[in-house]
Amino acid sequence: MYKSIIRPLLFKFDPEEVHYFTFSVLKNFGFLAKLFLPKPIVDKRLEREVFGLKFKNPVGLAAGFDKDAKLFNELSDLGFGFIEIGTLTPKPQPGNDKKRLFRLKEDAAIINRMGFNNGGVDEAIERLKKNKNVLIGGNIGKNKATPNEEAVNDYKICFEKLFPHVDYFVVNVSSPNTPNLRELQDKKPLTELLSTLQNLNLEKPKQTRGKAESSGAKPILLKIAPDLTDEQLLDIIDIVKETQIAGVIATNTTLSRENLVSENKTETGGLSGKPLTKRSTEVIRFLSEKSGKAFPIIGVGGIHTAQDAIEKLEAGASLIQLYTGFIYEGPELINEINQEILKRK
Repeated sequence: MYKSIIRPLLFKFDPEEVHYFTFSVLKNFGFLAKLFLPKPIVDKRLEREVFGLKFKNPVGLAAGFDKDAKLFNELSDLGFGFIEIGTLTPKPQPGNDKKRLFRLKEDAAIINRMGFNNGGVDEAIERLKKNKNVLIGGNIGKNKATPNEEAVNDYKICFEKLFPHVDYFVVNVSSPNTPNLRELQDKKPLTELLSTLQNLNLEKPKQTRGKAESSGAKPILLKIAPDLTDEQLLDIIDIVKETQIAGVIATNTTLSRENLVSENKTETGGLSGKPLTKRSTEVIRFLSEKSGKAFPIIGVGGIHTAQDAIEKLEAGASLIQLYTGFIYEGPELINEINQEILKRK
């Protein structure tokens, strides 16, 4: 129903306006989703324990969709195993000028140059306080006005404020839409940033549950670009080992425009969707094999079918996330992936 009726209708309008319209419908008429969409699959065999957290299924929603933590409950009801909010910055910022979101229909892709538009971390926290049982990742970044030399302070602010309200953190230094942000992926600044956050993390008081005492730290993950060279990916493996963070999300959007045919292919920004499928899987496989499966990987990038998801899991991902595939294929894709995973049990 989504692909035959809903999507053709939505795709007649501006992508960003449709995004806000969809939010409004899900927020105010969530019961319609329950009426018209298949019931999410709930099965113990889909549960995963990764970096000490229990996920009800391995299919999550990637950051960028629910930037301000406005819809995590409703999105979870569609069947996602976890929701990643953000990217959040310390202060609210409008992002880049519109128009900044473009469909590439013939390529089943999207180009965005949103620029970390968000209402700031404090606003999001007020909404997160109402979270019942949704497993939430907090994707954090720096404000556009903050120079790279001071970027670590922005990440620290977001980390400290969000700490009581999210289950894991994602450090985003790989968005192509904040000037010079990707320079923070270089070995020295990235090691310093992650070490700083991990030290703060390890200082958190231990948690006591019954007689068991566990670390108060929360998993910190690094989200990387698909445009990194093999040498840079080997650096990432070293950095994860040195800083002892929990894992990696592979990958963010790409700056590559190879083999695109849609009219919007020349727009600047990060490309997501089907053109990214192969490259993101290659990055997952490289990290998994070269590190000797030393850390968990969340696989994201161009998952439009259940088979795409299986390929990422087989390449070494422990969990996967959807974004562009969710927009093109609809919420049914979540069930299709989970069904395929169960078939292989």
